[in-house]
Amino acid sequence: MSDYKKHLVDQNAGVKEALAKLNILASDAILFVVDEHERLIGSLTDGDIRRGFLGGLGLESSVLNFIQNNPKFLKKGDYTVAQVIEYRNKGLRIVPVLDTEHRIVKILNFRFHKSYLPIDAIIMAGGRGERLKPLTDNTPKPLLKVGDKPIIEHNVDHLISYGIDDIWISVRYLGEQLEDYFRDGASKGTNIKYIWETKPLGTIGAASKVEVSEHDYVLVINSDLLTNLDFEDFFQDFIAKDAMLSVASIPYSVNVPYAIMEMNGEHVTSLREKPTYTYPANAGIYLMKKECLKLIPNDEYFDTTDLMELLISEGQKVSNYALRGYWLDIGKHEDYIKAQEDIKHIKF
Repeated sequence: MSDYKKHLVDQNAGVKEALAKLNILASDAILFVVDEHERLIGSLTDGDIRRGFLGGLGLESSVLNFIQNNPKFLKKGDYTVAQVIEYRNKGLRIVPVLDTEHRIVKILNFRFHKSYLPIDAIIMAGGRGERLKPLTDNTPKPLLKVGDKPIIEHNVDHLISYGIDDIWISVRYLGEQLEDYFRDGASKGTNIKYIWETKPLGTIGAASKVEVSEHDYVLVINSDLLTNLDFEDFFQDFIAKDAMLSVASIPYSVNVPYAIMEMNGEHVTSLREKPTYTYPANAGIYLMKKECLKLIPNDEYFDTTDLMELLISEGQKVSNYALRGYWLDIGKHEDYIKAQEDIKHIKF
């Protein structure tokens, strides 16, 4: 999934070499013909080769005689999610991603990727996890296993499944273990960088150190969440609302054990017997335009709620996205126990 080069074949190769590569790729059998700098020239499938043979070409012929010259592709940092959805709906299974020099830097495979979102993701993973002691005495909370892998790896893999290939992880407590675990992200086909907090910086303060260059949008998520949130739907909702920041929310219900009186001045107008009130509660997942990062004070304690209040005070639009699907904040031992059972049934 992460080795995109298995889909590349050099322009000087013969069709016999290409056939061998296609045979290895099996159900993902498509090659992209590139020059010496891995710039895209064309695409090649079994069908293209079969048509070439029927047209008189032989096993010693160059791949250039068989290729499709105008393959579909995406330009990293210069495409729309609507374009991704269009390709997916048309049945394209494998799409190359190019850089500004027309070089292939990634292969998008819709067997593995749900989408390809133009965002950087920041995972906040610097906390001590005090409420989960003694489990966190020698292990950072994000590396505690839920099922067969750490909490944070569920998040990283879920982000990757939406094509998010630029990920930042904010670390502090036992952060070296997180660096050792993921390293630069190459083994997962993504790019992972680390933000070191020398002191506690709140729920988003460390993001002031992030330098986003490829994308216009940033997703911030707490590392101790377990969720199957549809990031593409979240992004589409954010764009449609034209907000500066959107916060994912979960319903939180409050049961009042008494009869509540509706009042008009001193007069009781109605009674509600033991009502339940439901409110949208902050789920710890935020999508924002990257200029929001400039509003975060450098190396100072700053919470995401501080950023939201600042945006609201400036008249900027802060929207709500009602999270559909599974969500669990693993903060206490009972949450961790629940996660071990839930993970057996969650569909990511």
